[in-house]
Amino acid sequence: MAPILLIDAYNIFARNYVVNPSISKHGEPIGGAIGFCKSIGLLAHKFRPSKIIICWEGGGSQRRRDIYPQYKAGRKPLRLNRSELYEKDLDSPENFMHQVNLSIKLFNFLPVVQMYVDDCEADDVIGWLARHKYAKEEREVIIVSSDKDMFQLLRPGVKQYTPTSKKLLTHEDIVEKFGISCENFVTARCFIGDSSDRISGVKGVGFKTMANRFPNLGKDNFVSVDEIIKECQTRNETKQMKLYKRILDAPDVPKINWRLMYLDISNLSAEHIKQLHYRYDNATTGRDKMGFMRMLIQEGVEIPRQINADMVYMRLTSTIGRE
Repeated sequence: MAPILLIDAYNIFARNYVVNPSISKHGEPIGGAIGFCKSIGLLAHKFRPSKIIICWEGGGSQRRRDIYPQYKAGRKPLRLNRSELYEKDLDSPENFMHQVNLSIKLFNFLPVVQMYVDDCEADDVIGWLARHKYAKEEREVIIVSSDKDMFQLLRPGVKQYTPTSKKLLTHEDIVEKFGISCENFVTARCFIGDSSDRISGVKGVGFKTMANRFPNLGKDNFVSVDEIIKECQTRNETKQMKLYKRILDAPDVPKINWRLMYLDISNLSAEHIKQLHYRYDNATTGRDKMGFMRMLIQEGVEIPRQINADMVYMRLTSTIGRE
């Protein structure tokens, strides 16, 4: 049975936005949008999926910000790594959002599902799909993202393709690399933190330390944050170590981080879940090649020099919809 691809949209779009220097006939950067289209076309060609679901950010999670105001705060804006080629500064938030919106409009002409729910992160959408919507279906699910947050979702039947390394990761790959199972990956990260999301961890704690000191994290049986803290209390009574003391001095840190990092319905309201069901059940897709090409031309994209629109369309329509 053909797999289903779950695309972490911003993660893939941002990569193209940064590295693709293409300029439209109107003199505006256009690399993010056309690069994103090419990437999805290549993924369709590579994996031959029956369905592609592109998951967009819905403005971030207010619940997480309420729990931890520093969550994702102060992130530096993405910078084009070839901006020196341009006569003026075109690297602006306005251009970034224009290309995001353009990408969404372009994919309305193509046979892909796009999921977007207000106040709901793409991670949450992917987590809901992987843990709930496709939990019992006997088909392969491939998450496309370079984000470690997704490792917690891997299990038999759910893999992750990372475009940066071009590797398809399984549960076994994560255990081999980190010494920690996917079942316990979030537990470990709660103590380690996540600098990319401005989430602080316990000082001096990393994956190697967690794997060495708490080998149960490498097994498939779930180990909770509270169990790690309790284990530190027990061990500290007989053999005091800096690691145990640091964890015991800051027990609230991993507990708060769990609420931020765990991808399930815990950070979603009843309305969010209702919207996710509605968007999934009522999703529409397109197969309008001329509409796709007209929009590219209107945006000043040079076809086929900057993008082979025929190839992108063919790669998507030739595979999606098969079972």
